[in-house]
Amino acid sequence: MTSNVIQPADIREVAVIGLGLMGSGIAELVARSGRRVVAIEINQTFLDQGMARLHASLDRAVTRGKLTDTAREEMLARIRPTDDIAAGVAGADLVIEAIPERMELKRTLFAQLDEACRADAILGTNTSSLSITEIAGGTQYPARVAGLHFFNPAPVMKLVEVISTVLTSPQTAETLALLSHDLGKTPVQVSDRAGFIVNALLLPYLNHAVRLLETAQATREDIDKAATVGLGLPMGPLTLLDLIGLDTSLAVLEVLQAEFGGTRYTPASLLRKLCDARLFGRKSGRGFYDYRHSTPAAAAEDHDLASALVPGEVALIRDSGGLLDELASQIAAAGISVAPKPSAETGLVIVAADPEHRVLDAAMAVGHPADVVGIHFTGTGDAKPGVTELVLPDVTAPGTAAKARAFAARLGLNAVISRDRPGFLAEALAYAQYNDAVRMFQDGYASPADIDTAMMLGCGYPRGPLQMLDDAGPAHVVTVLEAMHAATGDPAFTPVPLLAEYATAGTRFRS
Repeated sequence: MTSNVIQPADIREVAVIGLGLMGSGIAELVARSGRRVVAIEINQTFLDQGMARLHASLDRAVTRGKLTDTAREEMLARIRPTDDIAAGVAGADLVIEAIPERMELKRTLFAQLDEACRADAILGTNTSSLSITEIAGGTQYPARVAGLHFFNPAPVMKLVEVISTVLTSPQTAETLALLSHDLGKTPVQVSDRAGFIVNALLLPYLNHAVRLLETAQATREDIDKAATVGLGLPMGPLTLLDLIGLDTSLAVLEVLQAEFGGTRYTPASLLRKLCDARLFGRKSGRGFYDYRHSTPAAAAEDHDLASALVPGEVALIRDSGGLLDELASQIAAAGISVAPKPSAETGLVIVAADPEHRVLDAAMAVGHPADVVGIHFTGTGDAKPGVTELVLPDVTAPGTAAKARAFAARLGLNAVISRDRPGFLAEALAYAQYNDAVRMFQDGYASPADIDTAMMLGCGYPRGPLQMLDDAGPAHVVTVLEAMHAATGDPAFTPVPLLAEYATAGTRFRS
């Protein structure tokens, strides 16, 4: 352990500045740990609103049986609200700033803290996107300034990103990591770069999903289903964008783009257009989805119509790997004939789709390209049924997609439809993010364990991106990324050198 590290037990009083959604949650979290909290706002009106938010959260905990009345009153007794910043921070061992994400506001506040705080007090900022180095650089004692990024809701979410600048002392970072553990959190330690771990990996992935939508790769529903059913993620990317707020996401992407450059961080034009139209997602009532009315019950599918679309006969173009062998038995069990080879009368021709190659090539070889659909099975890697990707070359006849949907439904497959582009949906979304994660490790920014921990605890991933990369196989991921790069010309899909090395060596990122 580094010498002169302040131990968590020595941090007895914490000042939290800014009592919005994040700040009030942080104040509650610290008070729950038995420490004294000074809850600070800029004026009495904001202070009253913040304390009301904190009271409401504790009341909910009591109602749910998570907290006793006595414990709530003891916690509230440890919280001292004030709108006097200088007096409020004077005795604090740690100050956590959670004011709005505007650099000029934070620089002004930290100048005040320089004058009002003890010289040995640690100053933490909960910023999610701004440069902590710039904030610290304007202070008298930058070695004591670090990022302490909690996730919403702070009392519940387990992840804390502890961010060091080139000026932060090792003792400061270690103290904040120890304190995070003491608060019941799991810290990951990273250096100060835009987006830290979670936002730097999450936002380009969300942006990519918007690009898939705006280029008609798939519908919004199918893109989201490919992520939830195909990758096992808790929420689809377009639904998640609506929840985060499209304007918030756009602002973070612009910060990332300014620091890193490149197409991966350039906001998709559809995202910007929706923001220009003030369609920000749930908070505005409409984004990629419409939230202005309660969601009506899904209309019952016209069974007769769906049955009419199911082809009476399909042809399977068998692959050398035998991927369609099991499908043949399912087709027979569903009462559909399997033709030995395609003909003009065959209702649907199915080929095994490979995310590394175009289905079009197989469709042309069959001789009935308008009737051909590629089929690709992808799963979550945990033995649960995954998603079935129905892949349509652009030469596929308009009615073939409907037949393919009806066919998949008859067989009980959870299907999505994708245009014939390398990676299709699930792998296109996932593998580009895996590439970003490897780049993060390659550049010495964070360890594989911290990257995976951050995405599991911060975003609810069932496994971290590097663990999922290992499960998919680095060599396969490299091949798909190279196909995506060849098809689009986008340099963001070029496998980073370390990924290519691991693929060649057959090495795993997580042991």
